[in-house]
Amino acid sequence: MCGRYTLLADELEIRREFSIEHAIEEYGISYNIAPGQNVLAIINDGKKKRAGYLRWGLVPSWAKDEKIGYKMINARSETAHEKPSFKRLMSRKRCLLVADSFYEWKKTEAGKVPQRIQLRDRKLFTFAGLWDKWVRGEKTLFTCTMLTTTANEFMQPIHHRMPIILPKDKEDSWIEAEAWQPEQSVQFLQSVKFDPLTAYSVSTYVNTAKNDDKKCIEASE
Repeated sequence: MCGRYTLLADELEIRREFSIEHAIEEYGISYNIAPGQNVLAIINDGKKKRAGYLRWGLVPSWAKDEKIGYKMINARSETAHEKPSFKRLMSRKRCLLVADSFYEWKKTEAGKVPQRIQLRDRKLFTFAGLWDKWVRGEKTLFTCTMLTTTANEFMQPIHHRMPIILPKDKEDSWIEAEAWQPEQSVQFLQSVKFDPLTAYSVSTYVNTAKNDDKKCIEASE
């Protein structure tokens, strides 16, 4: 799974990297992005790519209560096409979630030690995600979930699951406007080859979601 990540790049850097034409409203960096927060996402509206904010924690359009979102921050890519919450979204509501690192907790004899994980050769990257629109009365929410898969060789000593980080040449394809059969989305994700990763230990300061400053990414001794 993935429950925390970072985005520290400036707005212009993001727009250049992902070919976003328009300014990103209310953009801000974060050292400790957590479920329930608004996260920067990219979609294709059928004409162009758009960047904006979605709340992390999927609330399906049919859900009776928005609180379900806290249980749906991740979706297993292997079975998402079979699940009522995700099947329709795998066809038409695919998104990119912008990041530059993520955290995972490694089990050790001394307890769980948070690791900051980055791409070795690329600063900015995107997670494969799904999004949906929920409306009840006068309230409208745009929410998302992050797709995960079995950990690769690098991640296995840290955790048995990992987010799907898309290679640069796969990002636009994932959000193309054309509708896919849900099974096509699964096949696409299974074809993804992960770029090399690197990691280092950080302090348990990052465990508390309200902590959002440089101390979150400082290497621990």
